[in-house]
Amino acid sequence: MGSFSIWHWLIVLVIVLVVFGTKKLRNVGSDLGGAVKGFKDAMREEQANPKLDDATGGRTVEGEVTEKTKH
Repeated sequence: MGSFSIWHWLIVLVIVLVVFGTKKLRNVGSDLGGAVKGFKDAMREEQANPKLDDATGGRTVEGEVTEKTKH
């Protein structure tokens, strides 16, 4: 069970193309690219404007829960 040769990958590629077709694969590729771009933009925006939790003012709150209530 060694690594796959180029012929194995070509056969897998042909099977995938036959099963899904080129149009569907192109759409999947563009959707994945858009998702990655959106993620990068969100990360860049978060680094430029970090948010602090309003309730704690950015501090870590430590304590012990003595009573639980449902609202």
